[in-house]
Amino acid sequence: MESRCVTQKHVTDLIGSFQKKKFKTRSGETVRLVDLLDEGVRRAEAKLKEKERDKVLSTEEMDRAMKAVAYGCVKYADLSHNRTKDYVFSFDKMLDDRGNTAAYLLYAYTRIRSISRLANVTPEQLKQSAYTKPLELTHNAEWKLAKCVLQFSDVVVRILNDLYMHTLCEYLYELTTVFTDFYENCYCVEKDKTTGEIIKVNMSRLLLCEATASTINTAFHILGVSPVDKM
Repeated sequence: MESRCVTQKHVTDLIGSFQKKKFKTRSGETVRLVDLLDEGVRRAEAKLKEKERDKVLSTEEMDRAMKAVAYGCVKYADLSHNRTKDYVFSFDKMLDDRGNTAAYLLYAYTRIRSISRLANVTPEQLKQSAYTKPLELTHNAEWKLAKCVLQFSDVVVRILNDLYMHTLCEYLYELTTVFTDFYENCYCVEKDKTTGEIIKVNMSRLLLCEATASTINTAFHILGVSPVDKM
């Protein structure tokens, strides 16, 4: 019983340190971790509804998405900072879908996953193509993304040595930023502007997208963030 009390005090003190003072409710009570996470879910739900995602996602998909954003953002906000330095706790900053936040990374991940669905290419087809289709890196953005993906193993080795998890977070943010540049400059799926029918699918670029998504997914696993395929 004594050790349990110490653990709870440690958690509440840790939360309070986000603002360099006790993190308390209006009634003056120290906020519990479960209440902090519940508040995150409420705010994530409001953000998703603001973007009208509740009109696109099913009830189950909506529930998974808002929990993934809320829990992921709380974890990522802590891990993305140098563990030897203080920072100010802010829900608004954590749930922002711009910048180096879990929300931004989760949105980027779902965007990548949506590309193969748009192309009507199944995971099995992608897997088979990975063994038979060589990557054709002809655009500078393709080269830049491929090289960024290959840096992942070096980052993992580095954090195994120093345990500075913010290094992995910085890499993830760089990877998604590089992917955004690739996505804007390199068409993976070409459609007829009149009929909307698919004219061409660039399988090499789809494989590069899959490699990026796989890398992000693995990094999420290390950080304890749960990705979703739709958001």
